[in-house]
Amino acid sequence: MGDAEEACEELRDALRAVGVTLPSLGVDAVSCAGSAPFALLDLGRCNVATARALAAVLRDGREVAG
Repeated sequence: MGDAEEACEELRDALRAVGVTLPSLGVDAVSCAGSAPFALLDLGRCNVATARALAAVLRDGREVAG
C-alpha cells in the first residue's frame, strides 16, 4: 500500500499547487486487501466549485500541451 499512499500524496500536492483540494482523496483500503492487491485511489466527492476548478485546470493543461 506504500506505493498507493505515495501516489495519493503526489496527486494531493499537485492539485494543491494549482489551488484544487479534493477533500476525500485517499487510498481505497478494500482494493489493497487480499493476496494480490490492486491498489486504487478514491478521488471522492467534491462540491461544484471544486469540480469547476479542477475542470479549468485540466482545460488549461490541455491547451498548454496543445
